[in-house]
Amino acid sequence: MKKLDVQVWSDIVCPWCYVGKRRLEKALAGFPHRGSVAITWRSFELDPDAPPVRDPSAPYADRLAAKYGVSPMQATAMIRRMTDTAAADGLDFRFDRVRPGNTFDAHRVLHLAADRGLADAAKERLLRAYMTEGEPIGEAATLARLAGDVGLDPDEVRKLLAFDDYTDEVRRDEAEAHALGIHGVPFFVFDRRYGVSGAQPPEVLRRVLDKVWDELPEEPERVADGPACGPDGC
Repeated sequence: MKKLDVQVWSDIVCPWCYVGKRRLEKALAGFPHRGSVAITWRSFELDPDAPPVRDPSAPYADRLAAKYGVSPMQATAMIRRMTDTAAADGLDFRFDRVRPGNTFDAHRVLHLAADRGLADAAKERLLRAYMTEGEPIGEAATLARLAGDVGLDPDEVRKLLAFDDYTDEVRRDEAEAHALGIHGVPFFVFDRRYGVSGAQPPEVLRRVLDKVWDELPEEPERVADGPACGPDGC
């Protein structure tokens, strides 16, 4: 049976990453082999030096203007275009509520969620919390509460965040992104052979899915196990 691996590098504070997630879901909805596709969410920090929570009194448009060297009016127009784009994909972006902050701990929680089989649910919850609800996703208490919403144990999350659990996993994701030349997110890697940068339309992602699936080798179906020899004997 064929298996298709899709790895996605993204960040919680990235609006295009949320749009990209929704567009990938739309592409997969009509893909006849959806049950054979495994999605892995990989860590990427857009601003590794950010404090846990930035000053909430600073308007988002002002921060955007300073970051890109544009006027507040131009930044406001950028926000409006992004909000309209998100709405077309069924997402409600509230830039008047967002509270930017460091996402390293959020990525550690996502690795825990992956180990518990809750990666997609946790990714969705954190993206919505940041982009729509104005949650300070850089705060440990907030992360523990949001993790509990998807079935993780808040006490386990609080313990994780008090120590260095999953730090190495996040750093490995980031190191691999660097090795692959990934400088912006979302970034999709299909079967570790095809890379797609940015929140491409669903039809583009669907064409890639079809192409990669057609190129996958057929794996022999394992019917049953019989007597065999291995390194430790027969």
